[in-house]
Amino acid sequence: MKVLVVDDSKAIRSVLGRIMREVGFSVCDAGHGIEALEQLEREGPFDLALVDWNMPQMNGYDFIRTARARYPDGTMQIMMVTSESEMPQVVRALEAGANEYIMKPFTAEALREKLGILGLYTT
Repeated sequence: MKVLVVDDSKAIRSVLGRIMREVGFSVCDAGHGIEALEQLEREGPFDLALVDWNMPQMNGYDFIRTARARYPDGTMQIMMVTSESEMPQVVRALEAGANEYIMKPFTAEALREKLGILGLYTT
């Protein structure tokens, strides 16, 4: 399975990439939403995108809306991985097409649990 990790922090992309490789995913990454859309065009479809909210050039919310408009079949699951913890933000992300939401800081175990909820990981 393939995952696209989208975050402007290289350290977070590295941590998420390591965790996702440990659970069996091949990993591509992007530093912002526009780069992620370019990755989708080149490398897609992905089984999952892990997306930060606050990024330069195109934020995660706009990425989700654009990705869902371009790929309406819903085959790519999207999880927000962000420090945005206000309930209205969570609701906006889910309404835009995110399948799950995990808040930073997170643990590898919490991420694996969310992957299990999405049917992408079993222990």
